[in-house]
Amino acid sequence: MIMNQLEQLKKYTTVVADTGDFQSIKAYAPQDATTNPSLILKAVQKAEYRPLLEQAVKEHAGKSIAEIIDHLLIAFGLQILKEIPGRVSTETDARLSFDTDATVAKGRHLIALYEAAGISRERVLIKIASTWEGIRAAEILEKEGIRCNMTLLFCLPQAVACAEAGAQLISPFVGRIYDWFKKQTGQEIYGADDPGVLSVKRIYNYYRKFGYDTEIMGASFRNTSQILELAGCDLLTISPDLLQKLADTTSPITPKLSKEAAQASDVQKISVDEKSFRFQLNEDAMATEKLSEGIRAFCADTVKLEQMIAGLR
Repeated sequence: MIMNQLEQLKKYTTVVADTGDFQSIKAYAPQDATTNPSLILKAVQKAEYRPLLEQAVKEHAGKSIAEIIDHLLIAFGLQILKEIPGRVSTETDARLSFDTDATVAKGRHLIALYEAAGISRERVLIKIASTWEGIRAAEILEKEGIRCNMTLLFCLPQAVACAEAGAQLISPFVGRIYDWFKKQTGQEIYGADDPGVLSVKRIYNYYRKFGYDTEIMGASFRNTSQILELAGCDLLTISPDLLQKLADTTSPITPKLSKEAAQASDVQKISVDEKSFRFQLNEDAMATEKLSEGIRAFCADTVKLEQMIAGLR
């Protein structure tokens, strides 16, 4: 029996669905799923998900708009968890990205809402932007058994700081790195030389060479080539349209990442305290620009959600 590429990929990597459209998940049988403010906004604009938004507004009418959004995020998470055996990632408010205490409070609140709905914290990852303040918040939450998914991650210093803080998982953004280099150079680089692919490989080799337990989940893909070049990564979170393309293709794939190759790599250990983290991030124009841009975009989509909710009150 010929296996399609999605079936083959699952032999080497844990496949995760990157969507708020939980009705589309079932066909691909992913282990986990991830959401973010942009994906939730996209979902509630569809007729089939509008009732979830209306229900959240109605049931929590006396609460603030921020609280209603939290309940909406949990409502989507609960539906997604019915479709998958593993974990769902739910994102904190991006406007808290530079506030450690507020991020910790938001993470605790989201977990409390899940637990009140009968979901154990082991099935939830709290998504936090990989700023210095976000990483410190994750360090606190992880010690409380609240597992974190560090998002908007574009460079090795961010990844190292997350691992040293004990984060459960990181989500290095492949496609957004590719986008930046394509815009800068005017060239489209595919395959093993794709700068987004190279970034994740560098992080993978570093983690596996130096014995970090933090999981690596490649994210933000633009094409299946990027996905296939990262076969063997711990996890890959993939949009439904790219999951379908993998399911429609039967060309053979082989693992491109391995612990053995990582341990034999020449990657060098780096030091990351607050000063060196900020300096190294500042020296990386791509990482600095994409981190700021990502936070702004998630903030903007959260505001749009707030406006939708205000319009229903």
